[in-house]
Amino acid sequence: MTGSSTRPVSQMSLDAIEQLQRELEEQKQALLARKAKRKPGRKPGDLSDDRLRALVEAHLAIEAEEAAEAGALGYMARALTLATMPHSRHDQSEFQRRNGAFVMSMHAPASVGLPYGSKPRLLVAYLTTEAVRKGQRDITLGDSLSEFMRSLDLQPTGGRWGSITGLKQQMTRLFSSSVTCIWENKESTAIANMPIVSKAQLWWDPKSPDQASLWESTVRLGEEFFNEVSAHPVPIDLRAVRAIKQSPMALDIYFWLTHRMSYLKKTNARDIPWAALKLQFGSDYADNAQGTRDFRKQFVGQLRKVLTVYPQAKAEDSPSGLILRPSPSHVRSLVPKKL
Repeated sequence: MTGSSTRPVSQMSLDAIEQLQRELEEQKQALLARKAKRKPGRKPGDLSDDRLRALVEAHLAIEAEEAAEAGALGYMARALTLATMPHSRHDQSEFQRRNGAFVMSMHAPASVGLPYGSKPRLLVAYLTTEAVRKGQRDITLGDSLSEFMRSLDLQPTGGRWGSITGLKQQMTRLFSSSVTCIWENKESTAIANMPIVSKAQLWWDPKSPDQASLWESTVRLGEEFFNEVSAHPVPIDLRAVRAIKQSPMALDIYFWLTHRMSYLKKTNARDIPWAALKLQFGSDYADNAQGTRDFRKQFVGQLRKVLTVYPQAKAEDSPSGLILRPSPSHVRSLVPKKL
């Protein structure tokens, strides 16, 4: 891309805009050509034409204007980039992931259950973003359910399997959960217990998602969780999040990769073993060599989606593990002034 692409479109000359359009079209055609060369047969992470088009359009928008300039600067909780929530439903009320010396455990009441899937990740990103922007534990979710769902880029649909029911269930699960983080080495052990939410009041009527309630629905973040996300927010591009929101693993990879690249030493590449990545990202695979191979196949498929919206990340698949080479973080480390 030329230097003109780093400025808001509104500040660019006509010639610069035309040049930008040509460059974006060339990139779009190159991405579509790579898709056309793939062998027949579905693989993990393979994309339909519509999904590929959506990812390409997100990538082109991100290239044209930076997140802060486009009003798409968001934040994710650091603890949930180092280790992740369940991808699918779990019957247990405790879930654990490991990343080297860091262990994250999530706990939920047995009568409620653990959060899982994409929606809790979108919710955490929303809450973290609002906490960082406003510098307050109390987060207002809006007058109506449909208004809040639009802020998550979700379309309200009714019925037992609709998005309204699914979001309500996942909000209850997430807001009832707490996180325990343990860092341990030879010299010391650090433990942090963090309820995600200390209080929530939701006044929405799922049967009337467009109807404004008499009172605003609000959430108060847990004090330790609020302090953590305020002190160590991970900048993300919300346009990228919306583009890959259908896959919880793709979201996890994106959050982790942009954070990981922010502190990868400029002169060193890092080869992360597949077995270690499986402990961090994949709990639903057999604890043997075949399970690791299955995880690798799924991870690489989801990584392809992430690299479509974050092509600057130099991440390579190898038989031994994932090779990371020094790359720019997807979003500059920029914390806004409190509103």
